[in-house]
Amino acid sequence: MSNANIVVVGGGTGNHTTLSGLRGLDCNLAAVVAMTDSGGSSGRLRDEMGHLPPGDLRQCLIALASSDHSGEIMKQLFDYRFSAGNGLAGHNFGNLLLTALTEITGNTVTAIEEASRLLGIDGSVLPVTLTDATLVAKLADGSELAGESAIDLRNERLDIKIDYVRLEPKAYVYPPVLEAIAGADAIVLGPGDIYTSVLPNLLVENVSEAINSSSAIKIHVCNLMTKPAESNGFKASDFVKLLLEYLGTDKPLDYMVVNSTPFPDSLLERYAADGQYPVELDRDNCFGLVNEVLFKPVLAAGVYLRHDPDALAQIIMNAVSAGTTQNPTI
Repeated sequence: MSNANIVVVGGGTGNHTTLSGLRGLDCNLAAVVAMTDSGGSSGRLRDEMGHLPPGDLRQCLIALASSDHSGEIMKQLFDYRFSAGNGLAGHNFGNLLLTALTEITGNTVTAIEEASRLLGIDGSVLPVTLTDATLVAKLADGSELAGESAIDLRNERLDIKIDYVRLEPKAYVYPPVLEAIAGADAIVLGPGDIYTSVLPNLLVENVSEAINSSSAIKIHVCNLMTKPAESNGFKASDFVKLLLEYLGTDKPLDYMVVNSTPFPDSLLERYAADGQYPVELDRDNCFGLVNEVLFKPVLAAGVYLRHDPDALAQIIMNAVSAGTTQNPTI
């Protein structure tokens, strides 16, 4: 399928990986970005300036930026983090620029448009909502955590699982998101922290319904590793179950991409020290949840366990070309 319309749904880091691999291939890209970030530079700017958090938008803009000399310089500039300076330390230049553009142009949408021109991006970056909403997690013991960073960085009572997440107040979808989903040939969900990066998009009013109604191929890119307090003990099927639950459907996804490359022992030991372990592919439990599991080598070489953007992109493009699987292949 030439010039396929691909919508990538998630948060900053996960979307960046997928978008940077797909950019430049035979497809039209739209990034749908969660807007619940409340930590780090984004959280500080959100609290101090009263704007929507810019960090995840920034990462998607960088991923889609032009690859010429100007684009490469702008990418480095947008990703530059100040290490010193009273009030500056910890901030990304790109976050500050997006905040300044919001002040100058009057809103987040026009700020993204201007930043897109500066970076010469190939595709579009769409905030899933313009509502200033807080992500809230209800834990299994009845207690609650308010704020994406409180959920993401929880370091106490890690054995208490998340029961569900919601947005407060109700968040309304940014209309171009629905247009992108309606025109999509493929919708990619993940990778990324399931409760804090992927699911927040599905909590926005009308987004799940739009995805369910779309004739697009639905692809889930499974995380490489589990995460303490969020996906501890999860297997591949657990991620898909959550997606289907929050989508509000029992119709299987078309594809799930799961890494088949062995992990280096030295990295496994380091990650295990932080309570992170490889996500196991439990094929039998995936039956009825996904039509076809793509068990493929998507691990990038390096000192961290990350998806290889180019390998992942090729698998996605092959799946889009193949179309919807008629007979489940688990």
